[in-house]
Amino acid sequence: MIQDLIAAERRELAAVLDGLSPAEWATPTLCAGWRAPEVVAHLTMPFRMSTGRFARELLKSAGRFNHMADRVARRDAAELSPEALVASLRDNAEHLWRPPGGGAEGALSHDVIHGLDITTALSLDRSVPRERLEVILDGLKPKQVRYFGADLAGVSLRADDLDWSYGTGSPLTGAAQDLLLVLCNRRLPSGRLRGEPSSRFTTV
Repeated sequence: MIQDLIAAERRELAAVLDGLSPAEWATPTLCAGWRAPEVVAHLTMPFRMSTGRFARELLKSAGRFNHMADRVARRDAAELSPEALVASLRDNAEHLWRPPGGGAEGALSHDVIHGLDITTALSLDRSVPRERLEVILDGLKPKQVRYFGADLAGVSLRADDLDWSYGTGSPLTGAAQDLLLVLCNRRLPSGRLRGEPSSRFTTV
């Protein structure tokens, strides 16, 4: 079932990306330092890179995964056209890649979050289907939230479109997909969050 959700997410995101203008491809996303080409290059990296090549690239970055991921995303975004990147995403909709220790839920979360990095930054009217968000949010563990480094002290996240909340403290309300981005330490465009803590998680 989750693999079906992953495949649908990749196909739908590919369809959205097909409609982007050159200016939109060049616009910064919520993923710091990356435009859409870098984000899509990162999303499709597991489809295009063998285990051996991954190990060699990681060695080049002295074992620092985030450094390697950024370097490879920038390189591949410069070498591959938007059309090639989108084709890689669409053609691998059924790919069974799993992030280390993350399982199918981790793969779905990876695709959804990075898709939102693009569509939210561009203010595109795309809502991630409820069943995908439920799988991701219901499977979140405190260790995963700590990994992203978001400062959620004294904040209670409360979705207004799902029966979901996280944390305790002053309420921060918004759509579930926007609160997922908050958990991932993204700063959102203004007007998407409500509550006293909203300025902590919103771009100026």
